[in-house]
Amino acid sequence: MAKSPDQEHPQKAFGWAARDKSGLLSPFHFSRRENGDEDVTVKILFCGVCHSDLHIAKNEWGFTNYPLVPGHEIVGTVMTVGSNVKKFKVGERVGVGVIVGSCKKCESCQQDLENYCPQTIFTYNSHYTDGTKTYGGYSDMIVVDERYVLRFPDNLPSEGGAPLLCAGITVYSPMKYYGMTEPGKHLGVAGLGGLGHVAVKMGKAFGLKVTVISSSPKKEAEAIERLGADSFLVTSDPTKMKAALGTMDYIIDTVSAVHPLLPLLSLLKLNGKLVTVGLPDKPLELPIFPLVLGRKLVGGSDVGGMKETQEMLDFCAKHGIAADVEVIRMDYINTAMERLAKSDVRYRFVIDVASSLSQ
Repeated sequence: MAKSPDQEHPQKAFGWAARDKSGLLSPFHFSRRENGDEDVTVKILFCGVCHSDLHIAKNEWGFTNYPLVPGHEIVGTVMTVGSNVKKFKVGERVGVGVIVGSCKKCESCQQDLENYCPQTIFTYNSHYTDGTKTYGGYSDMIVVDERYVLRFPDNLPSEGGAPLLCAGITVYSPMKYYGMTEPGKHLGVAGLGGLGHVAVKMGKAFGLKVTVISSSPKKEAEAIERLGADSFLVTSDPTKMKAALGTMDYIIDTVSAVHPLLPLLSLLKLNGKLVTVGLPDKPLELPIFPLVLGRKLVGGSDVGGMKETQEMLDFCAKHGIAADVEVIRMDYINTAMERLAKSDVRYRFVIDVASSLSQ
């Protein structure tokens, strides 16, 4: 007979969980494994609210395993380290992102691309090597193998830094891999949400000319004045869209809703690159003629490995990049999820776990 979540492991834990596809979260008692020789136990201070938390809480992608404790943008302090842990000490501030395990042996793992390992273990809604479920950062503590723990730079704020562990690496990794960092080149950022606003800041730090591409005219002022974009393009304005045809070297598409790709492909120059990182719940239509006639590339990317994620955190600390956040209490999470579904946040909710999670 299977043990209940609060009896599976020796360390008692507490968080908020969704129990069904309503996605409503409520207090939840569970347990974490004992700290092993290679493990780090982290007291969670802050946890970002990612759009995928909403999708998975409501089982919109069809693979949710309830009960579900979401959260993979975790910042906390080290409580305990195993006897073989070399990188971290008790009291240090650390981060935990999207993954907490992989096989460590395959080609992807050998190349520090653990996120592409066929046996990747996700921070929540996954199963650990012992067969028990993983629970995320909407909770008071977590136990993680040292390899999947990140050093958090001193000058990076916990609240604004937490979303970088998913949103930040999701845009940084494709920009690096696809060569979208050459100073003076023109980057389009489609969608100005949790991912898009960080992409704007990173683009400027790389020395790019940045244009925000959005369906919402009301975001123009904040895109330019608050985030530092060079220009703003409204997709519903045919005159401006026509004027922008063939002007961009790269576009990073962060839109998570179903949307046409042809208008974006038309904005690219010869040899232009469109990289999509949003995850719509239905397939997008990909027109081939613009790819062939313009020698254009369409690609995708999924977060990053541990080495690159650490590189991204250090890059953000060096350039003063943090997410724009609205800090909330744990008991506000259901309202926050409703607002997130309507894109009513500038630009990321972050839960103050340590100050507001009470049993």
